[in-house]
Amino acid sequence: MNFVTKILLHKFTILIVLIAVGFGGYKAWEIYTKPPLEAKYKFHTLELGDITQSVAANGTLNPLVLVTVGTQVSGKVIKLYVDFNDRVKEGQILAELDPALLDAQAAQSAANVKSAEASLELAVANEKRARELFAKEYISKQDLDSSVQALKAARAALDLARAQSQKDRTNQGYTIIRSPVSGVVVDRQIDVGQTVAASLQAPVLFKIAQDLREMQIDSNFAEADIGRIKVGQNVNFSVDAFPNVSFSGVVKQVRLNATTVSNVVTYDVVVTLQNPDEILAPGMTAYVNVIIAEKKETLVVPNAALRYKPTENVTKEVSEAQKQQNGMRAKKEKREPNMGVLYVFENGVPKAVKVATGITDNRFTEVITDTLKVGDKIILEETKATAKASTAGSPMGRPF
Repeated sequence: MNFVTKILLHKFTILIVLIAVGFGGYKAWEIYTKPPLEAKYKFHTLELGDITQSVAANGTLNPLVLVTVGTQVSGKVIKLYVDFNDRVKEGQILAELDPALLDAQAAQSAANVKSAEASLELAVANEKRARELFAKEYISKQDLDSSVQALKAARAALDLARAQSQKDRTNQGYTIIRSPVSGVVVDRQIDVGQTVAASLQAPVLFKIAQDLREMQIDSNFAEADIGRIKVGQNVNFSVDAFPNVSFSGVVKQVRLNATTVSNVVTYDVVVTLQNPDEILAPGMTAYVNVIIAEKKETLVVPNAALRYKPTENVTKEVSEAQKQQNGMRAKKEKREPNMGVLYVFENGVPKAVKVATGITDNRFTEVITDTLKVGDKIILEETKATAKASTAGSPMGRPF
């Protein structure tokens, strides 16, 4: 072996040693700087809390009693005494219709009564005279019967005239529109000079809310939720006019008359509420939540924890023996109804714990378990770095 060959061999040996030392140092640095497996997770500490389960729907605010004021006679509106939002008392005059035609008809009926009274007086006198003549046998029995019948007809004609006169006086009074209840005028559908015609159906003149301090919500709930709604359940709702204020009410009635629109079946649920300050107005849209279940001081977990499943790169770092021991295969099992799986970090590896689930408010869920307790930490999710590593290690995450 010549000198040059020895030199080259020596340099190659040194290069191999340097590469081995560098690779070993890199591995040692990687092991030293690699974060522990526990650092790859976000945890949630179990605690007791209150949880409320509810079903939601939209509805419309309406007065508890809304009276529609109409008219039984036709005529032109000549006076208006109230307007929108006015408070009225029972019997208060709201409007007047032109009484000219009805006054004339009432006067005609009164004259008919006087004419009938005069005819009755004549029939009484004729009947009396006929009896006297019949007693002296100056007239026949038939003539007497005719006089008696004429008297009865005159009395009937007077009764008819008086009834017609009473009817016309009543209609004359209907030209004065009065409030049937005390309340607030929420709608006025007439103006001065407008002619209203009462035919088969009385025209609507006013709408009066009897008491806006007590109102109701007519809400439409889907048939999937209606079985869980009962009379007496508490209700929370909000309105767009006061977005930061929560109002409360009570389910008063679940109406059995279903409404079907585009093959969607809904039921009307009536909710009563108190409105002492009268800040809620008829017609407002209410976003209703009927409380169907409540739990106080119960063990709750975020729904994200029940949805969590370990990713592939995390499970690779746990040995197959550990996975079998700690139940990591539970993620492949079908979850039973009202059952869920939470993961805790135990002995350096994630461990699956089956729990029974209770009510939920769509953010948190009640869990029932003898394995976990308050203060235990459950895995909420993996850190972004872990998720990115999992994506990069999967075929879908590799660049083409």
